[in-house]
Amino acid sequence: MEQRCGTMPRVAIRVVLAEDSYLVREGLEQVLDMAPEIEVVATCADLDSLLLAVETELPDVVVTDIRMPPTETDEGIRAAALLRERRPEIGVVVLSQHDDPAYALALLESGSEGRAYLLKERVHDRAQLAAAVEEVAGGGSVIDSKIVESLVRFGSAADDSPVAELTAREREVLAQIAQGKSNSAIAESLVLTKRAVEKHINAIFMKLNLAHSDDVSKRVKATLMYLSEPGMGTEP
Repeated sequence: MEQRCGTMPRVAIRVVLAEDSYLVREGLEQVLDMAPEIEVVATCADLDSLLLAVETELPDVVVTDIRMPPTETDEGIRAAALLRERRPEIGVVVLSQHDDPAYALALLESGSEGRAYLLKERVHDRAQLAAAVEEVAGGGSVIDSKIVESLVRFGSAADDSPVAELTAREREVLAQIAQGKSNSAIAESLVLTKRAVEKHINAIFMKLNLAHSDDVSKRVKATLMYLSEPGMGTEP
């Protein structure tokens, strides 16, 4: 019997969308539906219905507003943290009107892998939103450039570019931190001992003026400082 060979159809990225404003939710759904590689499988208006939809639909990615009922404070960040524990394979794109870097720091506190933070002013650009969804579906991370700029202003000290002071090995370790890897995973990836990784990380924190930081996660702040350097966010 003759067999026909061909390219398998691409499986769409399944998305659960959470936004409490009906008009904004409808607009976001239309933007996402225009991307052939994305399928919106459920829409929600609050944190509880979002978590329920995740368990029912098991999406690849959640796109969520940062503030929703019941408290209208940081539900999107909380959802991301819960999913990191319960469904770590699900990517999360958080949309916000606020360029305060503290929100991004909170989002990435448990690692940057599979996480994105975009300002809502960007979402009219279908390509940018779709790219963020694809990136987190693959385990990558996306931080809005305005957030990075805010973080640099927020956390920079006397040096214009403290990342430039790092050695080549320290930059390699910082690149691994920016991917959300644990110390053990970094050691395995770079063929180092865990003790050597810890030593490099301590040196990185010292050079980035983070050694005595207690207001934000050192790893997250170091990640965003790394991402703010031209070309750094594209390293493997």
